[in-house]
Formats: sequence, structure tokens, C-alpha cells
Amino acid sequence: MAVINTNSGDVRLLARLMRAEAEGEGEQGMMMVGNVGVNRILGNCLDFKNIRNMNDMVFQSPGGFEATQKGYFYQRARDRDIRLAQRVINGERTWPASNALWFFRPAGDCPDTWYNQQNTGRFKAHCFFAPSGEDCPSVY
Repeated sequence: MAVINTNSGDVRLLARLMRAEAEGEGEQGMMMVGNVGVNRILGNCLDFKNIRNMNDMVFQSPGGFEATQKGYFYQRARDRDIRLAQRVINGERTWPASNALWFFRPAGDCPDTWYNQQNTGRFKAHCFFAPSGEDCPSVY
């Protein structure tokens, strides 16, 4: 059962985002990017107030995803990627992105915090950061 309201276009949009941001990190890395996106829609907190749908989340500016500025993002979603996106929309969470609202790829080690948010862990090249339950209870 979906944790956010979506239609088939939303699923394809999330699939494209997941692929463009993390294809090199495999299915697990792509799932984590999807978790961050879904959490931003669920959260309605901090930098993501009034981000209530997939389009708002994917194209948020400022504060959105770098991949939307690259041609690779605009390729058609593949069936495999659509299935992964649907799993995330259905509530499947992958640590360390389970409750994360942010991720980035540092040149070196992950910092303990990023914009005052706690590091929840690293997967391959990406570090993930989550708000406290007090700041954003909807992602927990």
C-alpha cells in the first residue's frame, strides 16, 4: 500500500530521478535516493514544507536535485527502475536513508552533521542525513 499518493507519471518521474542520481550505486543506492524523495513528500518540515507531490519534490528549487539539470534525467524510465520506484512508494525503506531528507557525495569522509542534520551513514559514495524526530516526526 502506497505511503504517498501517486499516479503512473509520478512513479516514472521518481524512477528517472533514482536512476539519474544513483545508477552507479546499484539498486540499493537507487532505493535510498527514492527514500529521500518520499521522505521529503511525507515530511512537510524544515526545507520541505509544502512539498506535497512528486513534481514539487523532484523539481524543488532551490534545494532540489542536481540530476534534473542533466540530460540523463530526461531519458525514459526503464521497467526495472519503475519497479524500484514503486517499492519505495509502497513504503520499503533502506538504511541509512530510511528517515533521511538529504544526501550528498563528499570528496572524502562523511561529516558528522550537514546543515545541522545528523549523519545516518554512508552507502558507497553518498552520505545520508536525517532530521531529529522532534524536527520532522512525519519521516519516522
